[in-house]
Amino acid sequence: MHALRSWYRLFLGSFQHFPGYLSMSESKFGTTFSAAPHRATPVRMKDIARDMGLSTVTISKVLRGHPDIGEETRKRVLKRMKELNYQPNLAARALITGRTYTIGLVVPDLLHPFFAQVAKVLAAGIRGQGYGLLITSSEEDPQLERQEIEQLLARRVDAMLIASAQWTVESFRRVEQAGIPYVLIDRHFPGLAANFVGVDDQAVGQLAAAHLIEQGCTRIAHIRGPETSTAMGRLEGYRRALSEQGIAQRPEHVVPMGASGDDRGEPGGYEAARKLLATTPRPDGIFCFNDPAALGTMRAIMEAGLRIPEDIAVVGCGNLSYSDFLRVPLTSVDQDSAEIGRLAAELALELVGAAEPQRPRVEQIQPRLVVRASSLRKK
Repeated sequence: MHALRSWYRLFLGSFQHFPGYLSMSESKFGTTFSAAPHRATPVRMKDIARDMGLSTVTISKVLRGHPDIGEETRKRVLKRMKELNYQPNLAARALITGRTYTIGLVVPDLLHPFFAQVAKVLAAGIRGQGYGLLITSSEEDPQLERQEIEQLLARRVDAMLIASAQWTVESFRRVEQAGIPYVLIDRHFPGLAANFVGVDDQAVGQLAAAHLIEQGCTRIAHIRGPETSTAMGRLEGYRRALSEQGIAQRPEHVVPMGASGDDRGEPGGYEAARKLLATTPRPDGIFCFNDPAALGTMRAIMEAGLRIPEDIAVVGCGNLSYSDFLRVPLTSVDQDSAEIGRLAAELALELVGAAEPQRPRVEQIQPRLVVRASSLRKK
């Protein structure tokens, strides 16, 4: 025992010059440890109020951005808070206000550039109002998505934004029962009266297919996504464009990427394209569900010794930042992910600040075709 105590003395002695070190005392009851008396305590609102000769209510109003506080006082208080490294007690604030100042975001794939851009703009949009973003991924798995939604509900987020992999609306009923406002982004559910921000997917499909027709393609294939509103809308737009121009629709020229789309990306597009290359007659134009699928498609075409766009023209969707720097720059339909993020942030903040439930609002963005070398058959 004596040897053990000696070791403790040696161990603790080396830390005594650090703030908050543990002190050791001995008595007939044994050895006990306690925090050193000079350990720093967090700065509280009442400390700042006392320091500045103001009331705690005034300091609280500054934190909440209350209009009662003059600009000069607000700046002076915020400056002093920064000097003292004041950190608000979020748990205490939540108990008082009933808000956690957090917004939850559920996406099917954290690595997909589209959702990454949406999340970036969304976070910036709510940050200025004192909100933080909690991001989670469902990996295109409906069961995992339900679990993640339950986790966000347990954390009492003030609002939720969801790009859903679900086939049913049960999870959203659960969110409604919890009294948490939510916004669907990118994907919606027919018949569900809910807030939505996303692109017009039928217009995406129609724009892409019409462009391939204009470039002289007559055997246009489509690599489609999963059973979600985005994939269904783009497929419908593709079919409509072909029908309007009297071009035959071949069932074998519509190939799915698999059970999921956004998280399969390039491998899914590659496999689907190889199937299309084996069909007779072979397609001379391919519209892909998204840009990662288009990259896989282009790889399969070049491996087969074919030329893009001379033998097969390719159009993607998403207008990813690197589309211009590919060996053959990719024509793509721009969904304006930044605008989706901006509108989603704006709508979420409106819902959180509303005194009573609001009627569902739909913000549908019109897509834009960005033409590059992968589809330009007509110079």
